[in-house]
Amino acid sequence: MSTMKTEKTTSSLDGLKWGVTILLLAAIVVGNYLYGESLHIVARVAVLLVLAALALFSAAMTEKGKTFTEFAKESRLEVRKVVWPTRQETVQTTLIILAVSTIVGLVLWGLDGIFVRIVSFITTSI
Repeated sequence: MSTMKTEKTTSSLDGLKWGVTILLLAAIVVGNYLYGESLHIVARVAVLLVLAALALFSAAMTEKGKTFTEFAKESRLEVRKVVWPTRQETVQTTLIILAVSTIVGLVLWGLDGIFVRIVSFITTSI
């Protein structure tokens, strides 16, 4: 990630921006509840999407929103650097894991059977 210094400067408008975001989200919930039956579904969804986009924009303009946006951009760059396995490698690895899991399961089942017989022998002979 980036090595830039992060300063603790918060904008004096951050509280107002978060307030607007919360009001917009509350308007979505209340509006959907109040106008759920009276508005046509397409109009209701359009209004809800516009309000959600405004709330997202308002949240993105805060200091924490800007930090999150920068983190998301850097994460996307890191994911692009990942070398993903081919289909053949994935299938081979899956088969190896299944085989090893089966062998370990059988060994544990056998050990369990042996221990049950040993404990049974000890408890019945005493």
